[in-house]
Amino acid sequence: MSDWAGKKYWLVGASEGLGAALAHKMSAAGVHLILSARSEDKLKELAEELPGKADVVTVDVSDAESVQAAADKVGEIDGVVQLAGVYWPFGAKKWDADQANAMADINFTGAMRLMGAVVPKFVERDAGHIVLTGSLSGFRGLPGAAAYTASKAGVMTLAESLYADLHKTNVRVQLVNPGFVKTRLTDKNDFNMPFIMEPDAAAREFFEHMNTDAFKRSFPTVFSWVFRGSQFMPDWLYYRLFA
Repeated sequence: MSDWAGKKYWLVGASEGLGAALAHKMSAAGVHLILSARSEDKLKELAEELPGKADVVTVDVSDAESVQAAADKVGEIDGVVQLAGVYWPFGAKKWDADQANAMADINFTGAMRLMGAVVPKFVERDAGHIVLTGSLSGFRGLPGAAAYTASKAGVMTLAESLYADLHKTNVRVQLVNPGFVKTRLTDKNDFNMPFIMEPDAAAREFFEHMNTDAFKRSFPTVFSWVFRGSQFMPDWLYYRLFA
């Protein structure tokens, strides 16, 4: 169990859903939170609900200048949690270029911009905690979700590479891969979502992982076995089962 009291963490993507639920967990543990997203009103409302100290800094992760300006306001921090993301359910047969590009630019390139603002500082002082949010959908290509799956696979590979570079330093890197979490994003789906979790339950898993020294956690555990196991399937079998 980590000692969270007085630590300062930048939570990016905090305005609702899993991000807001995680903010409650971290605040209750004594973390001083910097809450970021695009919606200032939602962030201020969340900050007022939290039991601990919380500041609001708006940011648009699709804009490099916005990310850098927010990082300057945030100042020195003990850790950063990347949760910002968008989602629309479609695949190759109903491709929407604007939505696909938005998912790439916010989910993946947004994470890159955020890392660009914090990683050099953590490396310079040899201290810091980076938590990136992937998805069970990012383990291997899936039908009906090309853009979203690709964006999350990118985040997961980013986390793996950062961990490879930094695991022997005092900069801690972690990756969390949730399954379906009930939010306004998954409300867009018109298909059955096995093992779907409430945001509070998912946030509990997320924060429990942050209290460990392990690099990666994928959950729900049983559901994650399907996706992790699929990586070992030959293409002919995988696409017969999943496509």
